[in-house]
Amino acid sequence: MRATFQETAEPPVFLGLLANKQRWRMVCALAKGDRRVSELVTLLEEPQNLVSYHLRQLRGQEVVRERRSSADQRDVYYSLNLARLRGDLLATAESLHPGLVSVETESAGSAADLEPGLRILFLCTHNSARSQMAEGLLRRLSDGRIESFSAGTEPSKVHPLAIAAMDAEDIDIRGQRSKSLDEYLGQPFDYVITVCDRASESCPVFPGAPERIHWSIADPAAVEGSDEKQLRAFQDALIDLRTRIGYLLILLRRSNRPPS
Repeated sequence: MRATFQETAEPPVFLGLLANKQRWRMVCALAKGDRRVSELVTLLEEPQNLVSYHLRQLRGQEVVRERRSSADQRDVYYSLNLARLRGDLLATAESLHPGLVSVETESAGSAADLEPGLRILFLCTHNSARSQMAEGLLRRLSDGRIESFSAGTEPSKVHPLAIAAMDAEDIDIRGQRSKSLDEYLGQPFDYVITVCDRASESCPVFPGAPERIHWSIADPAAVEGSDEKQLRAFQDALIDLRTRIGYLLILLRRSNRPPS
């Protein structure tokens, strides 16, 4: 039987959702990092009630997620649901024509495409878990072409469950140490990425105006319960970090490509 196109098919709800100019601008803003409503109001120059309305629409389709700030419980951070967004985009492309979906994903690109010498600093409060895992992940995923650092506003020590979670990925971070933010205050960076809300809300100004990005990731060290439950929290944080760093590397590779 010959295949036929479904000419009467309704367009995906997803396309109509993002066809709205304000929502598209909001998704583009969130692509750079997690934001609070007040930050989106400033970035988009739109009234708060309108921003809140569009956020509800995006949350309704699970394109955007929310997480209450661990620093100020009155604040909520909004982030892109990258897995859902990617799935919707791929499903939409495939519904139009299977040739639009590449067999090989761009995330499998070569680290050689990255600009050498980039410096990225990950910040959290205690520099014990999230920022330590991010430092090790970026170093591995970029094959060392990106200089990866981490620090904390109140440094302590590398958490043993962070080491265990990274061991499962065959990444050894035992040689890393917990460092104070003060060690890096005078150094230039291309990106400063905060991975906890407290660090984001107290992050100082760095020389050279590096791009600031915030990833609102729950603190795995705050999870209580069985050993298995605590380790799972670190594994979940690691999965989130791997996803975000993977997409960051895609953007960095694209920015280093010569114009076609």
